[in-house]
Amino acid sequence: MKWLDRIPLTWAVLGTIWMALAPFVPEPHLVEKLRMLGQGTLSRPLDIFDLLMHATPVVLLPVLVWRRWKARNPTPPSV
Repeated sequence: MKWLDRIPLTWAVLGTIWMALAPFVPEPHLVEKLRMLGQGTLSRPLDIFDLLMHATPVVLLPVLVWRRWKARNPTPPSV
């Protein structure tokens, strides 16, 4: 996961916001696909791909932040 550590945090946040909200009109794909998932109508491969594409940055951003926090605050060795 070293490739994740090389991504600047600013770009990761901007990319996550962009992918979570795109397209802005009529409604974001992520909202639409999550609603379809909740209703049980998410069945077309294109819709599943859209959900994965728009949700991946939303999942990776907390991982990136956690890895950076963990690198700055290492746990002391246990006795």
